[in-house]
Amino acid sequence: MKRWWLAAAALLVLLAGCGGSVLPQVHDERGRLDLARRLYDKHDAAMAIDVLAPFSTSSTGAADVDEAVYLLGLCHLQVKDWLAAQADFERLLRDYPESDSAGSAAFHLGNAFWGQSREPDFDQEYTLKALEQWMTFRRDRPDHWLGPEATRRIAEARSRLATKLYRTADLYVKLREYEAARRYYKSVLTEYSETKLYGDAWIGWAVASCRMGERDTALAVLDEVEAHFAGTPLAAKASITREEVIRWKMRKIVRRSRPNEPPPPTASPNSAPTGGMP
Repeated sequence: MKRWWLAAAALLVLLAGCGGSVLPQVHDERGRLDLARRLYDKHDAAMAIDVLAPFSTSSTGAADVDEAVYLLGLCHLQVKDWLAAQADFERLLRDYPESDSAGSAAFHLGNAFWGQSREPDFDQEYTLKALEQWMTFRRDRPDHWLGPEATRRIAEARSRLATKLYRTADLYVKLREYEAARRYYKSVLTEYSETKLYGDAWIGWAVASCRMGERDTALAVLDEVEAHFAGTPLAAKASITREEVIRWKMRKIVRRSRPNEPPPPTASPNSAPTGGMP
């Protein structure tokens, strides 16, 4: 008997769950849009996408289609369907450029690209796409309410690109390819001088320079870093590195180039102004 009651209770719960997922009847497109918006606000984006399905490929003549396409993009972002979100925002910007939602769609298109991007150790194609999209958004819509968030995301993307270069430079140091390492450190210094890796890149550049036989130059740079960042962990790192450099035995450096060594990164449209010594 007890087992029967447990089975019955489980069935009731299952039926209740099914009943809770049944959508109310929608009589017009405005009602459909309002229902989808309520579902999105409750973080039930998957259900909202089902409600908005008629807008995904049709309803081009409907009065509220631009709002529906924008909301569809937001829902796809919420469920992390980045490609679908990209298509939604690109459709809105292409077909409804005068929409009130066009500005926000331009910002969120960057989010769709960012969702497809990869960590610094991998290819950064979509990081660059996101960065360019946010920069274009901020340039074209300087007074938009999402402007401050775009500025924050731009800084995040630039930090990732700087990390990519910095890690590549560190790898070349480990491979004892110091000339290549210096080029990558310099790219961080000249293109991403506003990022947190700026001081670390100077220390790395100094280490590579010392390994190439330029110890006096390396020591001068480390002194500058220690003075400029006095009282910070970076200054302590520069001090420790300076003591290590002093103890190194200098030897004749044979400069080599690896057959498959990639060319040094060149300045891109997203480059920051060249930074000088600390």
